[in-house]
Amino acid sequence: MAPTVVRDGKFRFFFFSREEERIHIHVTHPDGEAKFWLTPDVALAMSVGLSALQLRDAWVFWSTVTTRSGLS
Repeated sequence: MAPTVVRDGKFRFFFFSREEERIHIHVTHPDGEAKFWLTPDVALAMSVGLSALQLRDAWVFWSTVTTRSGLS
């Protein structure tokens, strides 16, 4: 199961409910996908097909969402 956390334009942010314990978020886009580790440090875990600009846009949006919700 992969519940969607939020959508922004062509980006979909989601997680797999029965995946590894290390906290992370998956991002899909028509051009590709990425996975960001959220702990212990924020880091790009993997990316396929997304440009550096798309990765930056996804991360900036996610950072805004977590800051506004108090998750950061």
